[in-house]
Amino acid sequence: MPEVDAPILKAPLPRGSRGASVTMRPFVTGEMGAPRGYLHREDRTLNKVRSLRDGAVKKIETWVPCPIFLLEHPTAGRVLIDTGLPAAIAHDPKAALGRFAAQLFAVRAEESQPLPARLRELSIERGEIDVVVMTHLHFDHAGGLADLFDATVIVSKDEWRSAHKPKGLARGYLKRQFDQAHDYRLVDYEATSINSFASFGRSFDLFGDGSIVLVSTPGHTSGHQSVVVRLKDREALLCGDAVYTRRALDRGDEPMIMADEHNYRRSVREMRAYAQMTPSALVVPGHDPELIESLDSEY
Repeated sequence: MPEVDAPILKAPLPRGSRGASVTMRPFVTGEMGAPRGYLHREDRTLNKVRSLRDGAVKKIETWVPCPIFLLEHPTAGRVLIDTGLPAAIAHDPKAALGRFAAQLFAVRAEESQPLPARLRELSIERGEIDVVVMTHLHFDHAGGLADLFDATVIVSKDEWRSAHKPKGLARGYLKRQFDQAHDYRLVDYEATSINSFASFGRSFDLFGDGSIVLVSTPGHTSGHQSVVVRLKDREALLCGDAVYTRRALDRGDEPMIMADEHNYRRSVREMRAYAQMTPSALVVPGHDPELIESLDSEY
């Protein structure tokens, strides 16, 4: 087990404000090719090796979006949920991922899609992102970290440890994306200060004002976390890859690959219960093509 060499976040970040809500802009940073059965496992005997093999030879059934979410808090500044695919995907996937990873994962993007182009479109300097919350550190979520330099980056402790274990690439991690001198802060969901939130057994109130609440949803990865945000007229649950599609959330269809099947199912039950008890909430699974395509440009 690698040592945790980033500080534990023991209290909410400063500059929260009572009753605050946030604005949210969803963006797609590119697409990832999904082999048959990757999103919804058709046969329980199919395994990770089969899926990786199909991906490596580009047996793509569908292309799925890789989204990020830009939040603006009235007093705490700009918060980014995940960073998406690396910008170089648009012109040179091998340079972006490395030769072996580029063979293993099918990805594509237009120049206007990755994070730097999105920020330029909004006239936001990269140094003006105050906080980045990582649902997890897989390559299609951590690819834009290198383009940010002043942000505080929030990761769960279990995710940090998992991402730094050997043979990370086989589990979806590309260490060079996150092995940089960022101001990392780790959420320890086993700490005695951790509270429950709605249907979720473990949560962390990022600014202490209820506007952005991190919830522990392990299973896809060992330390995956999702995010509940308070918008001006409703809440939104940003699932990350805790569940890929709304079909999987509603029907229980499982993906090809899970780090921990028991925890995955528990996290899905907590998310489903949240959706049922909060029917007005906008629930956004991680890679649902139709749902993500239907999102408004701003909430």
